[in-house]
Amino acid sequence: MQRANSKFGLMTTAIHAGETPDPTTGASAPPLHMSSTFVTDQVAGFSAHNLEDDGNFLYARWGNPTVQMLEQKMAALEGVEDCICLASGMAAATAIFLTFLSAGDHAVISDVSYAGVAELARDTLPRFGINISLVDMSDLAAVAAALRPNTKLVHTESPVNPIGRLTDLAAVSKLAHDAGALVSCDATFASPLGQKSAALGIDLIMHSVTKYVGGHGDAVGGAVAGRKALISQIRGESAIHHGGVMSPFNAWLVARGLSLLPMRMRAHQSGAQAISEWLEAQPQVTRVIYPGLTSHPQYDLAQNQMSNTSGMVSFQVGDATIGRKIAQQMIDRLEIVHYAVSLGHHRSLIFWMETQGLMDSSFRLSGTQLESYRSYAGDGVFRMSVGLEDPEDLIRDLSGALS
Repeated sequence: MQRANSKFGLMTTAIHAGETPDPTTGASAPPLHMSSTFVTDQVAGFSAHNLEDDGNFLYARWGNPTVQMLEQKMAALEGVEDCICLASGMAAATAIFLTFLSAGDHAVISDVSYAGVAELARDTLPRFGINISLVDMSDLAAVAAALRPNTKLVHTESPVNPIGRLTDLAAVSKLAHDAGALVSCDATFASPLGQKSAALGIDLIMHSVTKYVGGHGDAVGGAVAGRKALISQIRGESAIHHGGVMSPFNAWLVARGLSLLPMRMRAHQSGAQAISEWLEAQPQVTRVIYPGLTSHPQYDLAQNQMSNTSGMVSFQVGDATIGRKIAQQMIDRLEIVHYAVSLGHHRSLIFWMETQGLMDSSFRLSGTQLESYRSYAGDGVFRMSVGLEDPEDLIRDLSGALS
């Protein structure tokens, strides 16, 4: 299977898409090509723009067969034509913004997003003359009101990091397309299996493949998937001109993890459901946010939009003072769960994310936007990435840290 839009099932696609037995050795596992340059039998100009789309490799920044294998696998799982893999999730987000936005353009961006994206939108893009509106994407009226004649891009995230608020992707996509804008979505929390982003109208599907796609916490990378014409534009800008390419070794590691993504996501979801239900019954816990719980304020949207509710659970324990106290208890007492940032790994991770600190640094919300955030997060949340451990072991570990 070399092409996108596989006719096979998810597990078969995850394992085989982008791969063939090595033509030289017959090796069943995909090879790792670490070479920075490639011998060619063609007379060609010294420019990446002279390259054909497939199999014509000259220089690693322009294209690499191991990275291309991962790109084809990602495209197949997302059900789209093409994908580009880059050095990190932030490289993927930056690639979207700097490819499709220029001075004088306007973009509507989720007011709650990954912290690096939030700061890029607030601090960096305006320096280049790009106009930004930061909008609560769960408020469709606010999204519609933010659109302008020069809006070129609507960038959303679902579920949002760290509070698990959802975006109605089909509705936002229609609003954006009616206004002539592209739509991008950071689907890292959901993974490629959590929602059918392309079918919901998303033009550019972004992932930090450091998280669920790779799944093992040992490789950093990013990806953008979508129509071939759009991905070709990103390839020319971000890979060739900006140079934010993925290491072949990281691509090889991520692809190895991606091969088992369907099995892993089922386990992440099952574990997160068990943990979130247990947390709701604990007297120390004042609020649990998980899309698989009926108590989630957008549970109906989650059921309609998400095919896997993933492994990300957020929960409150009271005010910030109590949160900091329990965070220290976790650092001192947890045996299985790692007190660490990041998410989507086979190991469970947890971290205290205080509301005021995020408001002072990344989000800087006020008024109704701050109220919306605090309706999910209160004074702060513990963001837990539920791994693949036995749920009963995780519950015992958390119980000791919460008491």
